[in-house]
Amino acid sequence: MKTTGITRKLDELGRITIPKEIRDHLGIPERDALHIFLDEKNERIVLEKYFPCDMFTGEREDLIDYHDNKVSKNSIIEMAKLAGFKVK
Repeated sequence: MKTTGITRKLDELGRITIPKEIRDHLGIPERDALHIFLDEKNERIVLEKYFPCDMFTGEREDLIDYHDNKVSKNSIIEMAKLAGFKVK
C-alpha cells in the first residue's frame, strides 16, 4: 500500500476530508458516491468509487430502478420464470 504522507483527523461527526490530490488522481468529483466497507480481515476501512449494481447478483449491466433499488434485466427474467411466467 502506498503512503501519501497525509494524515487527517475525524471531526465531531466522524467525518474526514479526502485530500484533493487523491480525489483528482482517482477521478472522484465532488458529490460523487463512495462505497465504504471493511476489508476481509475487518482491519481496514476501504473507500471505493460507487457503481450501481443489481441488488441480487451484483451485475452492472442493463439495470432498472425499482423502488430505489437497482435490478438487472437478467434478474427480472429469472424471477419471472420462478413465478411461472413464460419468458422469451
